[in-house]
Amino acid sequence: MSGRECCENPPALSSSSGNGCVLQLGSFNTYISGPSTSKLAILLVSDVYGYEAPNLRKLADKVAAAGYYVVAPDFFYGDPYTMEKTLSIWIQSHGTAKGFEDAKQVVAALKDKGISAIGAAGFCWGAKVVTELSKSDYIQAAVLLHPSLVKVDDFKEVKAPIAILAAEIDKISPPELIKQFEEILSSKPEVDKFVKFFPGVKHGWTVRYNVENKEAVQHAEEAHRDMLDWLTKYVKYIKKGSGVSSVRGPRSSM
Repeated sequence: MSGRECCENPPALSSSSGNGCVLQLGSFNTYISGPSTSKLAILLVSDVYGYEAPNLRKLADKVAAAGYYVVAPDFFYGDPYTMEKTLSIWIQSHGTAKGFEDAKQVVAALKDKGISAIGAAGFCWGAKVVTELSKSDYIQAAVLLHPSLVKVDDFKEVKAPIAILAAEIDKISPPELIKQFEEILSSKPEVDKFVKFFPGVKHGWTVRYNVENKEAVQHAEEAHRDMLDWLTKYVKYIKKGSGVSSVRGPRSSM
């Protein structure tokens, strides 16, 4: 994760960005958007720039508009990466193993609120955290967007339906590595998968795009639609009647 790609196009962090609000969830400051009455939640795990990134919050609002209770916690405890810091030193205090333990607390807090189904999407650093969640029954679906720190062996343990949205231009998780992930998943027919490469885009394109660049916005929005489609497929209400289970989820509006 020492490559420049993890840090390129840093966002202008803003504590007031987004249509939602910041509340405590478990022991974490968390950006929350969407109906508090929803029983379906989506956990967004940020890249190294954290939960105050405006594009991340904008995406949270989009997913919330589909009917989900969306949470993006501050897993960096008020200390996101900035360009003034040395990434290799910063990451020592903000490893993904700790992120996974923190994410489990958030999942538990959501279940305590009566949430019945949870999906998770992780960006760069956050993709590793979501991969760890997908190895057990913490979540019902996972999406990895331009992942970092994820290893081939991780996918041998994945249990939740998982989608990988990958950049064509990515030295951190190049297409050759993503194809190895796909091969492992293909050997596990019990785990549904979706793998897509986006031509001409770079690592970080889904959340660190220039909002003034129409083409960059289009590429990001295509990935956002794919992400929401995958989550909508698996994060659903479950109704039982007449001995038959039926499921329905919010409509994708992206």
